[in-house]
Amino acid sequence: MSGVVTESVLARQIIQAIRSVVGSDPVVLHEPRFAGNEWAYLKECLDSTYVSSVGRFVDRFEADLASYTGARYAVAVVNGTAALQVALRLAGVQPGTEVLIPALTFVATAAAAVYLGATPHLVDCEAGTLGVDAYALRDHLRRIAEIRDGQCVNRVTGRVIKALVPVHTFGHPADIEGALAVARDFRLVLVEDAAESLGSTVYGRHTGTFGVMGILSFNGNKTVTTGGGGAILTNDATLAKRAKHLTTTARVPHRWAFTHDDIGYNYRMPNINAALGCAQLEQLPQFVDAKRQLFERYLTAFAGVPHVCVFREPVGCRSNYWLQALLLDEAAANERDGVLAATNDVALGTRPTWTLLHHMVPYQDCPKMELPVAESLEKRLINLPSSPHLVMAASR
Repeated sequence: MSGVVTESVLARQIIQAIRSVVGSDPVVLHEPRFAGNEWAYLKECLDSTYVSSVGRFVDRFEADLASYTGARYAVAVVNGTAALQVALRLAGVQPGTEVLIPALTFVATAAAAVYLGATPHLVDCEAGTLGVDAYALRDHLRRIAEIRDGQCVNRVTGRVIKALVPVHTFGHPADIEGALAVARDFRLVLVEDAAESLGSTVYGRHTGTFGVMGILSFNGNKTVTTGGGGAILTNDATLAKRAKHLTTTARVPHRWAFTHDDIGYNYRMPNINAALGCAQLEQLPQFVDAKRQLFERYLTAFAGVPHVCVFREPVGCRSNYWLQALLLDEAAANERDGVLAATNDVALGTRPTWTLLHHMVPYQDCPKMELPVAESLEKRLINLPSSPHLVMAASR
């Protein structure tokens, strides 16, 4: 029969391990949980008639985000991609510049730079964090770049390398201290892609607050969702004010006149989405605790399965474990697609990691360093069902 894949011994063991954690019912990769004040806040928003970009829930959501993350300012926008695009623009990314971006990331990280007319410059990751390998990147920049007039210039392309975007992959913090050191030494602006890491910290400090700016995502599959949404975090009052101005079409405040003093974006988060977000943020500590418990259960379940390991948070970090990640040994890499087929055939929502950026047509000609670790991880990573309710429902 066409399309049928015979289950390997490893695939059967993986299915058994997942089932021991999530039970026998069909389960998707990740879904939101609405068990707090979502209905009440949405009704309040509807009753107020302020459902668009003006309303008290937008202000509250921004304040709550800043309080939770420790950032001085948070600017709520329509999605994480928009947040990164605006943050990169504020960082000085312009047409004809380059932005250092991990090859192993969701495509939106690169797209945000391209929207500004910039070119992604793809860099490798490290196996221990899944994030940017700061040591390998430093060696790469020493070979291909030089500082001219206070700017990092790619000697091969002649373009200015303006920014570095470390990504906290699957919620696990990257080597942010190493990335900051590279950014300092090579005159780069560091903007964190913390889209997946709300609730993750490095030595007690929240991801997204180390760089000049950081961004978050609240897509439907994130730890906290607003349906669709994102935010820019910063400790710089000028940048925060500028971000809010640009994301509200750069309109000059006036009681009735429509005057715009720059090319802005209609990117402000609607009040109705922010209402959902306020209710979700109230439950974030429980969501993160549940995801961390889910990791421990997977760790136990897979302890006896050969050729695999469950990815754990880096030393000194506390991860939100947004997506649980199973890593196959090099020797078992050729079984990845068979495992994905077998698990999804029995209604277990697993998926591979993202296709590496340079394997996609729009980015195949981008400048890049050697990418041995990213190439290896792409072939071996499998995301497991990661919804917080898999623990929270069982513990009621």
